[in-house]
Amino acid sequence: MCRQREHGLLKRLRRDPWFRLGGSLFLLLALAAAFGPPLAPHDPFLMDSAPFARPSAAHLLGVNDCGQDIFSELLHAVRNTVVFGVVCAAAGLAVGVLIGVAVGWFGGMADLALMRLGDVLMAVPSVMVLILVAAVFRPHPLTLALILALMTWPGTSKSIRAQTLIVRQSLHVRAAVQFGGGSWHIISRHLLPELLPLCLIGFSAKCRMAMFMEASLAFMGLIDPGRKSLGMMIQYAMKYYYMSIWWNWLLPPLAALSLLLLTITFVVISLEQALDPRLRESAAE
Repeated sequence: MCRQREHGLLKRLRRDPWFRLGGSLFLLLALAAAFGPPLAPHDPFLMDSAPFARPSAAHLLGVNDCGQDIFSELLHAVRNTVVFGVVCAAAGLAVGVLIGVAVGWFGGMADLALMRLGDVLMAVPSVMVLILVAAVFRPHPLTLALILALMTWPGTSKSIRAQTLIVRQSLHVRAAVQFGGGSWHIISRHLLPELLPLCLIGFSAKCRMAMFMEASLAFMGLIDPGRKSLGMMIQYAMKYYYMSIWWNWLLPPLAALSLLLLTITFVVISLEQALDPRLRESAAE
């Protein structure tokens, strides 16, 4: 039954134009993030070119104020932003799913305590915590990603918990309990496959939020300036707005960040439409 459901999901996604567009953009950006830095024509940290040099065959997007190749800098910045988003989303999803499934299945005092802790964390603005930690301690960006993940797990855990409470009452789960199936067997074989679509949506949403947060912190100068970032490139380029460099220095990181966010948005829209029966019915009408 699970395989038939997964096959139906893949079939609906392949027909969805949002998913095709988002998947194509994702593949393009994934290739740029994975293979772009090793294939970059120049070392993005090397200051051996004439500052503000125009785009040419040697420098496809020109040179910045420090004599660094902008195209090579952009490739490294895209990878760093994507890695930050993926690490934060994966860690936040893992914690949220682990807590949500555990409290939804076992219940008890742990359910009450962890859900109240989640309420407290949801009331605290994560952006203010990140700004404070980044400004005072200047940690590694991946440390910031993990802190953001620990701040944002409650939303995932609450939705996973609610779905777990529904699935545990289904006939096949109750039958597995009656036949003596252990908790780990039921969770791994019955609950998690049912929760997979919800996990995909949660991962996509967290990844989008984390990439935007990373670019915002870099734009404010709260991330190591020696680390290439789209936000940092935008900030540096805006200092020279009075020069005719907006299209070759400012526009590329803006376009790359916008494409990253749009890609995740398209994937989230397609997943929600494929998984929510109400959205499928409205689309059919």
